[in-house]
Amino acid sequence: MQKRSHPEIREAVAKLCAEFGGSYWRALDEKRQYPTEFISALSAAGYLSILIPEEYGGSGQPLSAACAVLEEIQYAGCNGSSCHAQMYIMGTLLRHGNEEQKQRYLPKVASGELRLQAFGVTEPSSGTDTTRIRTSAEKHDDHYIVNGSKVWISRTEHSDLMLLLVRTTPREECAKRTDGMSVLLVDLREALADGLTIKPIRTMMNHSSTELFFDDVPVPADNLIGEEGKGFRYILDGMNAERILIAAECVGDARYFIERAAAYASEREVFGGPIGQNQGIQFPIARAYTQMRAADALVSQAIELFDSGEPCGSEANMAKMVASEASWFAGDTCIQTHGGYGFAEEYDIERKFRETRLYQVAPISTNLILSHVATHELGMPKSF
Repeated sequence: MQKRSHPEIREAVAKLCAEFGGSYWRALDEKRQYPTEFISALSAAGYLSILIPEEYGGSGQPLSAACAVLEEIQYAGCNGSSCHAQMYIMGTLLRHGNEEQKQRYLPKVASGELRLQAFGVTEPSSGTDTTRIRTSAEKHDDHYIVNGSKVWISRTEHSDLMLLLVRTTPREECAKRTDGMSVLLVDLREALADGLTIKPIRTMMNHSSTELFFDDVPVPADNLIGEEGKGFRYILDGMNAERILIAAECVGDARYFIERAAAYASEREVFGGPIGQNQGIQFPIARAYTQMRAADALVSQAIELFDSGEPCGSEANMAKMVASEASWFAGDTCIQTHGGYGFAEEYDIERKFRETRLYQVAPISTNLILSHVATHELGMPKSF
């Protein structure tokens, strides 16, 4: 049996998740509803504030503890994507916000009174080329006026606050393409009453994706995070944590699929014996387990570097890529092992299969990760 870190946290998370079984998630999936009760339970237990320092109401745990929480959520058959942003988005505020901002928001985020789990970066015309965003924020006395649009922004309808990346200086007026972007903390409750429109996007999984339209939306100048024009660097700081946390989720998904596949293959009898005795069934499951263990090792390395304050961009990217591929292969193997039953909603495999497919695309695609590794680790020329 593979030894897992933070066993006490894992045991407690598993106990909480046991109260939200497959029928709970299937009902939400059918109606495209947000898991409010699940999120409230996680908040009350302190898991969503696990990375917030104690002086702001959190428990001040390392990233390894947060990864343990999300991995166990996925392994239990639940869906961590509904809450994982609450863990890492606040990092931008924590690292780059001023003390007044941190005192005003972080304790309420830690207690669950406020939800900070929307991150407005991607736009229809820019995609993953963040330097080409067009959403603008013009300074007028004590506030900014925001105009533009964002797409594929998750959980906006279920968040009180959002970190928004905007251009405060046009790209053509900047010495570097990464200059001129700023981060604003937007109170969505106020913005919705003053020019913000949220349009839900229906996808193959229940992921609460939205498109946002800003029409002269005022944001107080006091809600600027850090210095104007340096926002691109601020959001980069949080991306390593995001990718490592999601990689841990993928490991949890892979463990879920592998355990289900191995159990079914050992119990299901066809032609007078368990199907798991056949190498055509047995070997793919063993391969999935091997890939999961390899991914887990990469995730552990990335966590260790992050928690030690060491550079870990490549490790975070590679961990996310390998873990997402391991979970996808394990899910495909699990469906193949179950045959027709793998597609039946009551088995929950098809739901988890759809959910885990996302992570080869978001929050960064596999091709961009390969480009990063090629240029940063192998010294090859950039392709863009």
